[in-house]
Amino acid sequence: MTPATPITQIKQPQAPAPESFSDASAAVARLEELYAQATTFLCDEFIASMATGTKGTQRIRAFYPEIRFTTSSFAQVDSRLSFGHVSAPGTYATTVTRPDLFRHYLTQQIALLIKNHGQPVTIGASTTPIPVHFAVGSRPDLTVPQDGAAGFTLRDIFDVPDLATTNDDIVNGTYQPEDGIGPLSLFTAQRIDYSLARLSHYTATAPEHFQNHVLFTNYQFYVAEFEAYARAQLADPTSGYTSFVSTGNHEITAPEAEIPAIAKLPQMPTYHLKRADGKGITLVNIGVGPSNAKTATDHIAVLRPHAWMMVGHCAGLRNTQALGDFVLAHAYLREDHVLDDDLPVWTPIPALAEIQIALEQAVAEVTKFEGYDLKRIMRTGTVATIDNRNWELRDQSGPVQRLSQSRAIALDMESATIAANGYRFRVPYGTLLCVSDKPLHGELKLPGMASDFYQTQVARHLQIGIKAMEQLRSMPLERLHSRKLRSFDETAFL
Repeated sequence: MTPATPITQIKQPQAPAPESFSDASAAVARLEELYAQATTFLCDEFIASMATGTKGTQRIRAFYPEIRFTTSSFAQVDSRLSFGHVSAPGTYATTVTRPDLFRHYLTQQIALLIKNHGQPVTIGASTTPIPVHFAVGSRPDLTVPQDGAAGFTLRDIFDVPDLATTNDDIVNGTYQPEDGIGPLSLFTAQRIDYSLARLSHYTATAPEHFQNHVLFTNYQFYVAEFEAYARAQLADPTSGYTSFVSTGNHEITAPEAEIPAIAKLPQMPTYHLKRADGKGITLVNIGVGPSNAKTATDHIAVLRPHAWMMVGHCAGLRNTQALGDFVLAHAYLREDHVLDDDLPVWTPIPALAEIQIALEQAVAEVTKFEGYDLKRIMRTGTVATIDNRNWELRDQSGPVQRLSQSRAIALDMESATIAANGYRFRVPYGTLLCVSDKPLHGELKLPGMASDFYQTQVARHLQIGIKAMEQLRSMPLERLHSRKLRSFDETAFL
């Protein structure tokens, strides 16, 4: 075998020198310039390499842009704010990808940092290479071939994804800064690029369509109701909604427009009722199970949504509950196990007052029950999440005893996972479930019962979730984002 020729030269674009900015919009414009320069360079070189072969001993490389911030004082900021400032003097930095997609977010976060500390940010190229797979991701005409299919070894010429910079060390609190430089945001550019690619795969919709308020459900029954609601909103010129996007990136702006069927649904069918300001509603059918719940939230978290909620079905655990009753979770019993390595089970997952109030008010508005009468159709309590869909078929003494000791009132397979990942990723979370069966009391989810139940309950359950999100939309982000979600030494960026 002929040994590989050692790399003797690195070809890269000539990026502008790092520059300080006291204007957030100008800083983001420079980020966009740097990113466009780097990715255009990589795409052009990739096309040339695929057409004519490699460049011999030449390596092709471009770097993510970077935001860097230095302060020498302990700034006295508004103590009510949970983000927008660093906790101690020092230098902080983060790599950035897709600044076009994150323009509003980056402008907001940079502006708060400059305002709260009275110091500029520095924008320049980082030392983290952009993997060629992510650079060509926004080019539908380009695909990176599998290893060995290009006629040369791709990683000998281009940079490929690196797990060393594609992880959750920052959000998990295990990150060890290099050279004393602290993280400025929760995710590195590579980690974000990885999730953007996975989102497109799992949901069959582009990340650009995702809205700031995300509803998760575990049944496709909710989709038809969501589409009907979306069409009604598009027919109302005062609604503020501008379009509806279905799985497959098909977008309509007129209420009567046809949505073509797709041959095969993705793993997590996703739909977006959009607003021009991004404060619309995204509905994701994650299906059944905590693994799916973790997968969806792992990737949606990089988009920094303002809130996410679970609106699905559950088993009622109390004899006083009836099929169709609602459960508002105020605590979670985690027996899903999928997050045990990232978030210890002893970590409390607190209820967030802003979310709880919005959900309770939405239940009252839709059902017309108020005050004490709400207890007729809704219970507030602990929701248990388990990883075994057929837990009823095992020896029930252990599980039932734990459920009773925890004071659980409902059991499902997703809610605690979604809440725990919301806590981990600093995304406000909540859960409103609907009782679809009562296995401990002989009321199993059988086909005939299910059809009657779904026909009467799905529409108003989804309406409650939507109305709760619309209430939260009117709340300033600094009020919605609870300080409960922030640890001792947090990143400045939300």
